[in-house]
Amino acid sequence: MKTRQPTNMIYIAILRGINVSGSKKLPMAELRLLLSDIGLEKVQSYIQSGNVVFASNEKDQTKLGNQISEAIKKQYDYDVPVLVKTIAEWKIAMANNPFTDKDISKQAITFLATTPTVTDFEIDSKDDEFKIINSEVYLYCPNGFGRSKLTNNLFERKLKTQATTRNWKTINKLLEMAEAL
Repeated sequence: MKTRQPTNMIYIAILRGINVSGSKKLPMAELRLLLSDIGLEKVQSYIQSGNVVFASNEKDQTKLGNQISEAIKKQYDYDVPVLVKTIAEWKIAMANNPFTDKDISKQAITFLATTPTVTDFEIDSKDDEFKIINSEVYLYCPNGFGRSKLTNNLFERKLKTQATTRNWKTINKLLEMAEAL
């Protein structure tokens, strides 16, 4: 009797804080090789800010994120939080967007490592808006993200969890890449 090999799942991983302002430099070619070396398959990256799609037979996303983070720590000696999502979770996050009536180029999603117990808090964010749904914070920043007070650091401090933000162009591209694997 043949033993059936586990079916590989396709995942999207987003890394926090690499290649930003010259710190935590990690070329994507090196990251792809590193992830392949730890057993991930079909590894592809998108732009320089730590966006990766891959296949794995590991079903525990937290374990995958920790494996990636530990491999980076061992190779480069810095900590990089890693969030790993399935295609289904990514699509749900996209579908939950509460700002569909607003300019998509002024929007982003801050992905959280855990679902926060707090779902709202006060901050003088001028015209910027945010809405917390499940483990995502949906952002609408009509004057641009560079001027916004709605940052990863703010959400990490207020919600007591790790956070990393992606704009909709990147969100859509990562889904496209993952579905093509």
